Amino acid sequence: MDLNIAGRTAIVCAASKGLGRACAEALAAEGVNLVINARTAEVLEQTAVDIRSRFGVRVTAVAGDITTTEGRDAVLAACPAPDILVNNAGGPPPGDFRTWGDGDWHQALQNNMVTPIQLIKAVIDGMIERGFGRVVNITSAAVKAPIASLGLSNGARTGLTGFVAGLSRQVAEHNVTINNLLPGPFETERLSANLAGAAKASGQSLEQVSQARMQANPSKRFGSPEEFGAACAFLCSAQASYIVGQNLLLDGGAFPGTL
Repeated sequence: MDLNIAGRTAIVCAASKGLGRACAEALAAEGVNLVINARTAEVLEQTAVDIRSRFGVRVTAVAGDITTTEGRDAVLAACPAPDILVNNAGGPPPGDFRTWGDGDWHQALQNNMVTPIQLIKAVIDGMIERGFGRVVNITSAAVKAPIASLGLSNGARTGLTGFVAGLSRQVAEHNVTINNLLPGPFETERLSANLAGAAKASGQSLEQVSQARMQANPSKRFGSPEEFGAACAFLCSAQASYIVGQNLLLDGGAFPGTL
């Protein structure tokens, strides 16, 4: 299926590995030129080299912290008029809300709510003027089914979701869409680290913990980054212009709701 976005340009945040990289690769496979961002320059540049060689698209690597004004300015200087924006940033750590001070909340909101909103603000009017724009925010399945220990993430990401719900309806008439992808457990370094921590805490082997987690999921497995990237690419496609302000949950069926 041709998604009709070849030749477009995308900013993909936190794209050196994991789900961000999967989204970048899926877009590159459709002929989209990329500006990719992550904090670690060496890993990011290697990702850029690999994507260029595999897909033959232009890839500009901009190392820096996207959650800072300086990081965002550097990315936008490299790509001031993107057709596609994929917002992504690591989530805050788990914990007990009784121990979180103002600084913890401010950082969580800055990383997972304010940063994507500021990037949307910077590019949305250009998208409207050109008559095409796709914004995809990578949030979390916790938006749909909150995880008690991830209160910082629950709050910040849900705040972004509420903001997007309003803005997306204001810009849809211009062929500009904003949607959210809500990942459950995917085969990434972050999941591996979480499983290793759970194994250590429980005294079980990593294999035992992994198998138990997979068996608890209706799909009996973890998601692959490639299928996540494919979902992102479709939301960025010309054919997805009637999908507006939606939260696409990719969790293997773990959320047990009807709606």
